[in-house]
Amino acid sequence: MVGSGVAVPPNLKKYGVPSYSVAWIPPNVIKSVLNQTTGEASNNAESSMPLPPEQFGEHFLAITGGGGEGSSGIPNAVLLAHFDVASNSLSDQPVGRLGTDSELPYRMALHPGDGIICAMPKGCRWFEWEQNRSAENHKLRLKVSDKVLNELEDVGQQLALVFDNDGTMLAVGGEDGNLRAFKWPSMKIILNETKAYSTVKDLHFSSDGKLLVSLGSGGPCRVWDVSLSTVLTSMSSKNGEVFSSCRFSRFSDRTHVLYIAAMTDKGGSILTWDAKTGARIGSKHIIRDAISAFNVSTDGKLVACGTPSGDVVIVNSTNMQILSMIKKAHLGIVTALAFSHDSRVLASVSFDSSARVTVIEEKQKSGGLSLWIAVLIIILAIAAYFLRPQGIDKLELSFLRN
Repeated sequence: MVGSGVAVPPNLKKYGVPSYSVAWIPPNVIKSVLNQTTGEASNNAESSMPLPPEQFGEHFLAITGGGGEGSSGIPNAVLLAHFDVASNSLSDQPVGRLGTDSELPYRMALHPGDGIICAMPKGCRWFEWEQNRSAENHKLRLKVSDKVLNELEDVGQQLALVFDNDGTMLAVGGEDGNLRAFKWPSMKIILNETKAYSTVKDLHFSSDGKLLVSLGSGGPCRVWDVSLSTVLTSMSSKNGEVFSSCRFSRFSDRTHVLYIAAMTDKGGSILTWDAKTGARIGSKHIIRDAISAFNVSTDGKLVACGTPSGDVVIVNSTNMQILSMIKKAHLGIVTALAFSHDSRVLASVSFDSSARVTVIEEKQKSGGLSLWIAVLIIILAIAAYFLRPQGIDKLELSFLRN
């Protein structure tokens, strides 16, 4: 909990900009930029062999946000922060910062290898990783790309951006309700739905890239067949439900299970659907508050929710039981959540300019196994008692009498 008179934990930092989106930088990017070899040291095969990222424990976050246009004095920027798992601490200051002048990078989609696309007030801009081969300066850096996304120039504010897992497709949804999907990096249009909603709120690709789910105001949640550019199924709310976010499951055998975060008469709930048939599987009330941020772990085993009150909740995706709740993880509304690529840690950011990383502790398995072991021991003890020789009984009786 964060508050007056309470020590601030090392996994919570304020970076000076109201934050709207967060993502973990892929391990292959870290390996490429931070673990490069230089010409002077490359003759030794052993010294030039790159180490995998997990060997040097590097976890980096990309965070976007700012004060927007005007004279608030709060900068607009894309920030890079480092998290150390061993000490459970975020870097005191950003390890990288790229200012975006008067343009607020409101939403972000991180490509699995090439860079980051940010949604600005009038369109989208592309930023690339800067390859720095200096032996003294192995740092993650972003730079403004020479690549101009003409198809996303002057299209207005985009509220949802997402790449598929392979980084071969990009989907964007606008404040104007328009929904588009492109081949990447050619930007060849594969889906162009004008006025799909009054406003597009969320988008997500299935893990195999075959389906795209869209969510917005003024219409049902829709699952699109990407190859055919047609609606496969639609999911409508009932009994006053208000859908806020949507995510496909990442389980290999449940790739077409869809989770929708919704506000119901009970409070924040997670609805589960069959994305191929549109059938509702279940509904689970999670919290009284609304769900302002939502995500599913890379391995599909966990679901995370953030609330306007600053709480962060981690849920088991199989039985929808709460595994952990961090009350007042932030002092303001939780705006975005991101699981690391190994699903071990969860990043959350807030409008209060704070970033937090929560290490997910593995809970002991239910006591069912221990109970069976105890029963087995009792059975074996009873069996041993009845099968033992009578002479032992006499010795025991003699010992008790003496």
